[in-house]
Amino acid sequence: MKNVTLKAGNEQDFFRRGKVLARLADAVQPMPEERTVSFEDPADLLRLLTASRLEVFRSVKREPGSITVIAGRLQRDRSAVKRDVDQLAQVGLVTIETKPLPGHGHMKEIRAAAGIFRLEATVM
Repeated sequence: MKNVTLKAGNEQDFFRRGKVLARLADAVQPMPEERTVSFEDPADLLRLLTASRLEVFRSVKREPGSITVIAGRLQRDRSAVKRDVDQLAQVGLVTIETKPLPGHGHMKEIRAAAGIFRLEATVM
């Protein structure tokens, strides 16, 4: 699993990280096993990381499962958990994988995409 860093940063930080990765690629060096998701405005980061979404992420990290299973585990409405999962998947904190069910049909399994989840914010 990769490590994911969520941070508030500016355009200069974005291009600095891009240059480091480009240099590694040019030198045919392995890319770091990490992903950085940067938010220009710290308020956007805080809107993403609600208490409910952190609870969903922690639950999925402990034990992957379907949205229905996660909703039951957290005693929350399935549609609310799905909205939270969609937001977490959009930034790469969880993955949604379609798996066949024995006998018939399929299910979508939610898994944590990160072994470590780090939050960084500098507010000026």
